[in-house]
Formats: sequence, C-alpha cells, structure tokens
Amino acid sequence: MALELKVAKTKTKASLGRKPSALFSLARVMSAGSAVSIFFGETPIKHSERMFFNGQLSLLLESGVSLQEALRGLQLQTKNPKMLRVLGAIDEDVQSGKSFSVALSRHPTVFSQTYVNLIAASETGGFMFQVLEELREMDERRERLNSTLQSALAYPVFLMAFSMAVVIFVLVVIFPKFSEMFSLIEDQLPLTTRVLMSTSEVFLNYWFVILLVFGASVLLIIYWCTTERGKAYLDHLRLKLPVIRHVYMELYLVQLMRVMSLSMSKGVSVMDTLASCRGVVKNHLFQQFIRDVELRVEAGEGISAGFSQADFIPQVVQQLVATGDQSGNLPRVLARTASYYERRLEKRLLTLSKAAEPLMLLVMGIVVGVLVSSLILPIFKLSRAVG
Repeated sequence: MALELKVAKTKTKASLGRKPSALFSLARVMSAGSAVSIFFGETPIKHSERMFFNGQLSLLLESGVSLQEALRGLQLQTKNPKMLRVLGAIDEDVQSGKSFSVALSRHPTVFSQTYVNLIAASETGGFMFQVLEELREMDERRERLNSTLQSALAYPVFLMAFSMAVVIFVLVVIFPKFSEMFSLIEDQLPLTTRVLMSTSEVFLNYWFVILLVFGASVLLIIYWCTTERGKAYLDHLRLKLPVIRHVYMELYLVQLMRVMSLSMSKGVSVMDTLASCRGVVKNHLFQQFIRDVELRVEAGEGISAGFSQADFIPQVVQQLVATGDQSGNLPRVLARTASYYERRLEKRLLTLSKAAEPLMLLVMGIVVGVLVSSLILPIFKLSRAVG
C-alpha cells in the first residue's frame, strides 16, 4: 500500500509539474466564475462523481500532495462538465484565500451541509483525508442500499405493468372480435363476460376521453405530491402503512445515525450535527423530530430525551441512544446501531421482494384466468346452442 501511495504521489507531482495542457486551460475557462455558474446553473452531481472526488482527493492528500495541487489534478481527471465547473470554482476560491469548507459551501447541490461541517472540522484537526474516505464509504453504503431497494421494487412493478397491458390488449383487441358472436346468447353470458364486454365497448368508444382523464389525473396527482400538503401526507403514510413503515423507518434511522455518528466522532458540535441532519432525511415527520431533539438539547436535556419522546422511534433505539448518551460514547453506539439496521433493512427488502414475486404471479394468474374463462365459457355455450 505504501508503495502504491508513493507511486501515485510521484505520478501526480510529475503531471502537475508540467505546463498546463489545453484541456486544463479549457477547464479553467469553462468552470469557475460566477457568471458561468449563473449561465449554466448548477444541478445535482451523481453519487458516483462525488465518490470519485472523495476517493481521489483523499488519496492525494494522504500522499502529501497539497490541496491546490490535488484540485488541479482532479480537474485533469474529471470528464463530467458539471463537476469540472464545480472543481474550477472551488480551486479559484481556495486560491483567493477562502477555506476549503467555505469553497464547498458555495455548491449546496453537490456538497450537503453535513459534508461541509465535516470538512470544516477536519481542516482544524488535520485529518481531512480520513474524513473524505469515510464520506466516500458512506456514499457507497447509500448507493448499495438504494440499489437494493430498487431491485426489490423492480420485478413487482414490471409484473403489475405487464398485467395491465395484457388486460388492455384483451379488452381492445380480443373481445371486439367475439362481441357479435356473444350477442346471440347475451342473456346466457356469465357476469364476468358481460362486464368485460361493456368495459371493452367503453374503451373502444371513449378511448380519447379515457386517455384525457387518465393524463389529467396523473398530472394532478404529480402536482399534489409536489405541494407541501401532499408531501406531508405522503411522509405520514410512509411511517403509518403496515409493511412500508418498517422499511422507511429503518432507512431513515440508518441515514440519520450514520451522519450523526460520523459528524460527532470528528468533532462537529451536537447542534451543527442535528442542523445538518435535517437535510439528510427527506421526511417532514423525521425533520420535525430532529427539530424537537435540537430544542431539548438547547434546554440541556440531552439527545436521549428527544429520542425518548418520539413514539415512532423503536424502543431499542431509544434505549441504545440513552446508554450512549450517559456513557459519553454516543458516536460509537450510533455507528453500531446504523450497521445493525442497515443489515436488517437489506434482509427485509430481500424477503419482501421474494414474497412479492409469487403474490404478483398469483394475481396475474387470477387475472388471466378470469379473462380466459370469460371467453371460453360463452364459446362452449354457443356451441351447445348451435348443436
């Protein structure tokens, strides 16, 4: 490892010691000016870009490369134009005498308040490369958890969409071909066949109205979900629905305790840690809970008092936080609790995905069975009548 670091340091210094290339000059022109930032705007950077930034900057700083040289080297390695502009702006701010944390704080869509607070604490403590490495690992855990969640939802969503497509195809294409035939024995048709035939006629005659109503409903739902009232209602549902609430509760706890553990272990004050955590968890109820904890800490009651007053926080978490608060070893307790709930959440998502597959297949089987029986039974009755 030491040999690899030495080689990385030698290569970096050699590349930085040469005359700036045309690519580097272009990066400097494209990036950092306030006018350029205003013109292009600043959109969120992917987690993979930030993980690359954290990992490479940590390696360069640990190798003994200065911050300014490391930033210039990263500009040469970065291919993403958005990240290139951000790096250029940070480089100019650092050259002008601003601290690294202040330079990062000017790009809130890329670097959260938690990130900035940790970097600010590491600047005074002299362990920035360690903080950057831990931030990279935290981003990796978040990506792995998000990937697990998406994988658990992908197959059930696909089966549901496929089932709806099959139903619409049968109603629009298959049933109209039998409608004239079934009209001969309309009084003998099963209830499901009559319902499906009526639905098919509605689809064929009023498809434009159906599409218009469906599109308008989707747009209204999306708009409502973006309002404060809609967001609050959805946040409430996430923590109240029987099965989903456990998934979201554990997800929010992992996010919260990871940030609190890392921040407090690196010397960030409790109040700054709690303030930055409000932007980590995207749930109104959880954000209100964090504000309540802040108020109790300001009143001198301690973090455990705030946790014990939240009825949706699991009792075991309340007890662990109280133990860590009393023993003065809260960051370590939070880190272990986060690791436990992270493993538990991955197992829960795997179990739910495995349970959803046969359930969705059963639903598909029932739907297909109803469609087939609604077609086959009338044909048998018609053949008997003709015979």
